[in-house]
Amino acid sequence: MTTSLINTTIKPFTATAYHKGEFVPVSSDDLAGKWSVVMFYPADFTFVCPTELGDMADYYAQLQEMGVEVYSVSTDTHFTHKAWHDSSDTISKIDFPMIGDPTGAITRNFGVMIEADGLALRGTFVINPEGEIKVSEVHDLGIGRSAKELVRKIQAAQYVAEHDGEVCPAAWQPGEETLAPSLDLVGKI
Repeated sequence: MTTSLINTTIKPFTATAYHKGEFVPVSSDDLAGKWSVVMFYPADFTFVCPTELGDMADYYAQLQEMGVEVYSVSTDTHFTHKAWHDSSDTISKIDFPMIGDPTGAITRNFGVMIEADGLALRGTFVINPEGEIKVSEVHDLGIGRSAKELVRKIQAAQYVAEHDGEVCPAAWQPGEETLAPSLDLVGKI
């Protein structure tokens, strides 16, 4: 039986990331106090993965403006991340930390480890400043994700966090009306 990670607090972790030409320590403490995205992918030097990471890189400046930090994670090492960053035009545009998780500890903490292969599923987690998971999305390996849709989900999560008692309906965009759940709305939507 699988249990949802929604509204659970992330488990502590420490790792090394490749970030802006350097190897840097990263831990769960770095996520505290801000919105974060932790994006798992199967492996460096593959096929769908660079399209997803490149897509995320295209939205990284917008996410930064929203106060969101992005961390990509695979079970590769930080050395492999550097080699991929140095050899791929798509990956070279990444400015967010690329965390190496060769032991799979972080990947297991988020429930996306494919044990038989030692690889991560395509898992995306949005974490609030309190360290709670607010969005959890896991895809099969052949299905790529959309950073544009992730931005919308984060905007909704941030709106709900700032506006107690309001919720965002399907396909909600910033500036559109929200809902205030009440007895008066039952059966009227």
